[in-house]
Amino acid sequence: MRRSGLLLFLGLFGFLLSSATAGEPSFTGYSAESARVERDWETKFRAIPNPENLRAYMQHLSARPHNVGSPYDKENAEWLAAHFKEWGWDTHIETFDILYPTPKERAVELVDGGPRFVAKLQEPPIPEDPTSNQQAEQLPTYNAYSIDGDVTAPLVYVNHGIPSDYDQLERMGISVKGAIVIARYGGSWRGIKPKVAAEHGAVGCLIYSDPANDGYAPGDVFPHGPFRPRDGVQRGSVADDPIYAGDPLTPGVGATPGAKRLALKDVPVFTKIPTLPLSYGDAEPLLAALRGPTVPENWRGALAITYHVGPGPAKVHLKVLANWDMKTIYDVIAKIPGASAPGEWIVRGNHHDAWVNGAEDPISGQVALLEEARSLGELVKAGWKPKRTIIYCAWDGEEPGLIGSTEWAETHEAELREHAVAYINSDSNGRGYLGMDGSHSLERFINEVARDINDPESNVSVWKRDQLIAIREAHTPEERQEARTRSDLRIGALGSGSDYGAFLDHIGIASLNLEFGGEDGGGIYHSIYDDFYWYTHYSDTQFVYGRALSQTVGSAVMRLADADLLPFDFANLADTIHIYITELKKLLADKQDEIRERNREIEEGVFTATSDPKVTYVPPKPEEIPPHLNFAPLDNAADALARSAQRYRKALEKAEANGGAVLAGASLTELNRMLIESERKLTTPEGLAGRSWYRHQIYAPGQYTGYGVKTIPAVREAIELKKWKDADASIVLVGGVLGGEAALIDAAAAKLEALAP
Repeated sequence: MRRSGLLLFLGLFGFLLSSATAGEPSFTGYSAESARVERDWETKFRAIPNPENLRAYMQHLSARPHNVGSPYDKENAEWLAAHFKEWGWDTHIETFDILYPTPKERAVELVDGGPRFVAKLQEPPIPEDPTSNQQAEQLPTYNAYSIDGDVTAPLVYVNHGIPSDYDQLERMGISVKGAIVIARYGGSWRGIKPKVAAEHGAVGCLIYSDPANDGYAPGDVFPHGPFRPRDGVQRGSVADDPIYAGDPLTPGVGATPGAKRLALKDVPVFTKIPTLPLSYGDAEPLLAALRGPTVPENWRGALAITYHVGPGPAKVHLKVLANWDMKTIYDVIAKIPGASAPGEWIVRGNHHDAWVNGAEDPISGQVALLEEARSLGELVKAGWKPKRTIIYCAWDGEEPGLIGSTEWAETHEAELREHAVAYINSDSNGRGYLGMDGSHSLERFINEVARDINDPESNVSVWKRDQLIAIREAHTPEERQEARTRSDLRIGALGSGSDYGAFLDHIGIASLNLEFGGEDGGGIYHSIYDDFYWYTHYSDTQFVYGRALSQTVGSAVMRLADADLLPFDFANLADTIHIYITELKKLLADKQDEIRERNREIEEGVFTATSDPKVTYVPPKPEEIPPHLNFAPLDNAADALARSAQRYRKALEKAEANGGAVLAGASLTELNRMLIESERKLTTPEGLAGRSWYRHQIYAPGQYTGYGVKTIPAVREAIELKKWKDADASIVLVGGVLGGEAALIDAAAAKLEALAP
């Protein structure tokens, strides 16, 4: 570590210094001696990952389309397993049989209201891109888990197709009942668009990529630049994952041969209306044929047309027919057994399946995982023996719905509840800044790791670079000051959208999602152009950030695996919970103020008197002002959590004093067991109302955001949906959950205090 970095570390973490090794920072949960040994092994580890290996892995794994059910998907799983075995890992492949529909018939036609137009629904090969011509193996452009349907109806443009857009349509006097809607990607996860459309009476849904978002507006298009070309299409699942993740036929249980499966007619996560994705090349003639009101300014994309809402006169024929087949998926599971605490597991995963060739998504993350595995295998050969068991997983079936990870987690739920310490995930990886999201009990831990990893292009630590971009992009002076002075950078909360879902949301395993990005934008997501050619021209072209991801995640895995005392910290968790509660109070107050003001304006005649009489406008109706809610159960529990967290931190500081001799000499099995349980305590057996698969009471995907997280979701969504009785009840429920967490941490602190009286 450079001297300037060391001085920064000392200033921020002085209480962690070991007096036994002056000037050498300790690691949370380590004695001075074990920290010295750990630092030596981590230094050796970080010297091993080789960018050329990452490049070679990617070239092989992305050489052909490898979607679920394809021959190359199975070949890749076997290739991955063979490499794990070669590197000394105890490896096997677990298979699950899951529902995976693929297109049989697709059609989108403009049949009235303009020149007849038939959508190509096809991405053309590009001569410069050698794998884009593998058309016989490429999945057609489609949305998995759309129901079958054949409908002809007027077309309505609905912007992003989220609830607030339908509120705007209502003000314009426009209904989508009996219509086909066309929505642009963005604003929410794609599966929300057909969900909300169906709730408003639409009979079909088209989702297109507007060039304002990832096409020619932000930059040159592929192959001359990284952005989406005219005929590029974003495939993707539209299953209602906020209800449950995984195989649609086996909610809550592994998709094993004997599992009870739902009938197709009983599956709640399918769309209610047929849905297809479009390129902006196919979407433009449809949008150009619309008339009716001109769209609001923030609804306009970058096509060279005037955007109208409709309905009509454009009338569109949409047909979707799928093969509703069962497919086998292949999860590769590799293990290094722990030497002294084999019953405590550190689980690491990244998926290997893709919609097509998938060099960026997911192979850029998978190759980093592979190089970690090779490097850890080298350490084992050199004599390293992790205390805890390390399990590396290459998941299949992530793209259609986090299926491989979910089915494995559901199958092994009892074992994971007993043994899993943490789950560390990655997915895609690129150039730029380290993204750190996850359980806030691991916030301090991952900040410590990030301080020890060098950014490959700026010659500072990845932590320092994250701090500097946080300062540069701060929205307020307060945010900027916090970025400069808070000892730890805040990490984001996790919703859904990748393989941490079953571990965190369903079982309650502390989780992290790590990746680099932010400096390599593009528009090839889920298209045939996400391949080796694109990645090696426009993303992490030298694979130095792939190496940095290997170094970051591998170091985190090692540090969790070798700690004397698991490095959980609860002060940052308590601080974050207080922020979430403040947000809930503001959300309610803002709604009260908004409705109070709008009701007054309705009474004053503002809307009717100021609307353009030549433009259809439906004024809003008065609403009941939201009642006051009693947040005391949350406030009291959050305060108790903060007190117990501070007590635990003080006890830990005392235990780490004098070189952490207490940690080196004591039996910490029972205390570590309590720390493992801390994330489980934030779940409830009954889960969230209407979607019991999601058991975590602090983090969950939103019902109308999909991937986007809702924190303290039961309370937040009750307020958003104006379900005041539910909000009151949920405040009490979550207060009880936080109270249970505080009690557990208090008990852990007492046990730690007894070790260092």
